[in-house]
Amino acid sequence: MSSTITVVKLGGTEGVDFSAICQDAAKLLAEGQRLVLVHGGSAEANALGEALGTPPHFITSPSGYTSRYTDRGTLEVFCMAVNGKVNTLLVEQLQKLGVNALGLSGLDGKLLLANRKESIQSIENGKRKIIRDDYTGKIESVNADLLHLLLDAGYLPVVAPVACSQNGEALNVDADRAAAMVAGALKAENLLLLTAVPGLMRKFPDESTLIKSIPQAKLDEAIQFAEGRMKKKVLGSQEALQGGVKRVIIADGRVENPISNALSGNGTVME
Repeated sequence: MSSTITVVKLGGTEGVDFSAICQDAAKLLAEGQRLVLVHGGSAEANALGEALGTPPHFITSPSGYTSRYTDRGTLEVFCMAVNGKVNTLLVEQLQKLGVNALGLSGLDGKLLLANRKESIQSIENGKRKIIRDDYTGKIESVNADLLHLLLDAGYLPVVAPVACSQNGEALNVDADRAAAMVAGALKAENLLLLTAVPGLMRKFPDESTLIKSIPQAKLDEAIQFAEGRMKKKVLGSQEALQGGVKRVIIADGRVENPISNALSGNGTVME
């Protein structure tokens, strides 16, 4: 059994091939690799919100990061979609492949402990707005002992990005940064951020401008090339490397054998 751990974050956007990722995970686990999966689910949460008459509302922070505005009603829709549907169906796919996957959110066993943000700032029509009823959080700690317990017992942990506040409330947290914190807490060899593009590009969406490698010292400069959600991936990569992860790869989740493809160094490699 390999002692090295790879944390794989499956993007929640449309286009990422969950089926191919599960098949590849099953193959790698059979070869003795140790994996932890962390997933998003923004597309499912958006679709469910629309269907229930509570369409998603995204806000942009003064520093240019976008996030889902999460009041209590939106939080419940998010939990239904991400923890209820995406997590369960991922575990189902893995069980069909003979993998004893165990689905959990960061709320379970205080796996992800986060501070609820008392207020967040949003820029709307050029004006700064303060929002105080938001159920989002910043992860402060990861219960690595719980993950080691599951890994040592032969389970594949599949983690949904819902954290536990200091008061026991469920909080929406960014899945890329959740994966980065999990990888750092486990001192993982690799963190793979699988998404619907081949990696970070100098000129999005021109895939011929893929940046193949970025040294850790240059990540502050690299963030200027990141657009939209990619900003959080670069930020999460930086946090993971600072937390002791040896290598982070932003790679294509639409290809065959996406995990093996990324581990071979395809994508944007940061170390």
